[in-house]
Amino acid sequence: MGVRKFRTFEEARRDLWLPDGDPAILVRMKRLAELATKRSVPRGIRRFRTIEEAKAWKAGRTG
Repeated sequence: MGVRKFRTFEEARRDLWLPDGDPAILVRMKRLAELATKRSVPRGIRRFRTIEEAKAWKAGRTG
């Protein structure tokens, strides 16, 4: 996707709007739903006995 420049926030807001029935609406909704379900950091608090244990956990997790 290319970079678009706008002079005002109103121009940017209008550019995001899609007309009713546009198939791109479903694509955007799917992408937003995927973003909402992905979490890069697991929920909760982790406790470690040593800094080495914490670093090993951080190095081993994915996402």
